[in-house]
Amino acid sequence: MKEIDKFFDINTVLMSVFLSLGTIRDEKKIELIYEIDATIPKELRGNAEVLSHLLTQMLTFVFQNSDKREIVLSLSAPKDFLYEESISFEIRETDLSKEKVVSFLETGLSKNLELLDGEIIYEDENPSDIHINIPFKLNELGKRRYYRLPDMVMLGKKVLLICGSQKVAQSIEKMFKYFLYDVDVGLDEYKKRGSDLTQYDILVIEDKLATEGLENLIAKVQKYRPLKYVLLHDSNYVEDKNVQIKSAHLIKPVMQESIFELIVSLFENEIKDRSIKSREKKTIANMGKYIDEAFKKGAENFTEKSKESKINQQNLKENNLHGIREEEKEIKALVLDTEVGEQNAKRVGIAYSKELKKFLDSFDRSDVYFRQVVNEKSTWQIKEFCIELEKQAKIIGAQSMLKFADHVSLLFIYDKLDTLPIYTGKYHIELTKLITEIKIHLSSLKR
Repeated sequence: MKEIDKFFDINTVLMSVFLSLGTIRDEKKIELIYEIDATIPKELRGNAEVLSHLLTQMLTFVFQNSDKREIVLSLSAPKDFLYEESISFEIRETDLSKEKVVSFLETGLSKNLELLDGEIIYEDENPSDIHINIPFKLNELGKRRYYRLPDMVMLGKKVLLICGSQKVAQSIEKMFKYFLYDVDVGLDEYKKRGSDLTQYDILVIEDKLATEGLENLIAKVQKYRPLKYVLLHDSNYVEDKNVQIKSAHLIKPVMQESIFELIVSLFENEIKDRSIKSREKKTIANMGKYIDEAFKKGAENFTEKSKESKINQQNLKENNLHGIREEEKEIKALVLDTEVGEQNAKRVGIAYSKELKKFLDSFDRSDVYFRQVVNEKSTWQIKEFCIELEKQAKIIGAQSMLKFADHVSLLFIYDKLDTLPIYTGKYHIELTKLITEIKIHLSSLKR
């Protein structure tokens, strides 16, 4: 590995670029918005210094020549970032002429782009866009960005998002929706929903739009239900006010990492305290749309409307679980798809046999460990085990094991953890079949 090719955090690079552009952003009153696909790994290998310089050049050029007051830098990558993939960096709708953009790309960026082995993407339909692709490698095989919320208490939340910029709102909405959250954006949408704050779990509002009257209303709601109130600030945020009703602060530029950390911080106390809410609070908080076991146990005091909504959701949940069971019966996936595994190994640049041996080293007798953590009800360890199993099974082409890991993960989503002990026996069977297939394949390679 070259000395300049090091492991780096893409979030750190983007933040350093944001800060370096502070003067021109303030002078021209430009809002810089990052839109980062959750498929982009957090840790990459490459030349972070050259990347930082190149992105600064791109954004400075746009800031200096465009009259836009909101500039969005979008980062995207293939959904399955296996080992080395091209990351797309794009600034859309710059309102600059095609000639000016092409001239900048071919003269201003050429040197740094060459150092990164990057390429320019020309858009015929959108000639004013600036679009480049740069290849990067993962820090470690399988170490992808995919954020997984660490506890079920964080799932199924509803968010009200209010901010002055539509582009900022769209960016943050997309980040919340990655976690399958239900998001309402803007006051108009809030009014369509009945102007009722009690239906939301999280309220995110830009600080300059937070009026005294609104905060008084929030304080009243918080007396009866745990509404999380989050203020969205510019990067120069310093001082807090009315700290009694605020749950957290979100600082621009907002990135997927920010939303993940925000959700964890908002609900980490509820992980520690899983006690059932009082019936009085359950009646006031209309949470029928979301399945909550604690609410379910006290359903007799809900209104008829809440009851009906909750029954519908429970039926939907049972239907989904029925679908999972039926799928389990029907699935006859290959134990070991060597063709898929060979393709993955080729993309990674290592021998397939080496990956198979790595799986044997990591998971031989792992059925004993899986049974142990299930018996101990060690939820976090079970989740971590399933994540690693799913990752390694996918790499080597272990299709039936991949399906197994996926089914176990669904138990967390549909709150069926009481059935986990059944899966310890199933895992033993699947693991035995897979290890047998791996050993047969490795033996055939020696002949």
